[in-house]
Amino acid sequence: MKTIKNISNTLLMLLVMISFSKCSTTKKLQNAVPFIIGEVYYQHLIEDVKGGDSRFNLFIPVTSNPNSIILDSVYFKGQQAKLEASKKPLFIGRFKAATNQKKDIIMSSDPYAEYGNEVPELPKKAPFKLEDNECVISYKQGNTLKYFKISNILLKKPKH
Repeated sequence: MKTIKNISNTLLMLLVMISFSKCSTTKKLQNAVPFIIGEVYYQHLIEDVKGGDSRFNLFIPVTSNPNSIILDSVYFKGQQAKLEASKKPLFIGRFKAATNQKKDIIMSSDPYAEYGNEVPELPKKAPFKLEDNECVISYKQGNTLKYFKISNILLKKPKH
């Protein structure tokens, strides 16, 4: 009887320890970053083609990067995008916005008639709570992935 009680107490303690271990894996924002960024802005790109997607790009100019750190990805407006190095000091995150036209979905009592319907893409949920003019950048320093927040992101005129 005492052995069963000890085993159940040990299992309960192990369960509690495992549930609290997830708290240490949360993403922590850095206060200082080892590089300097310029004025961050985003710009909508509008396609003139009927039914074309409208997109927007986020531009992050890096003015000083003495450690040659590579920016990895960006979280902005509830979405996540990989950052691409364009010119030497500029990183670009490319996002999809709402489409200009709704896609047709076939609804029928016959399951074979609905065969051609595409599965809707669900956006990835961002792990950060951000305002509309804020983003979080992830970058690798050594083998660790770190995060920092940028505020006051500007909106520039759309580009056709």
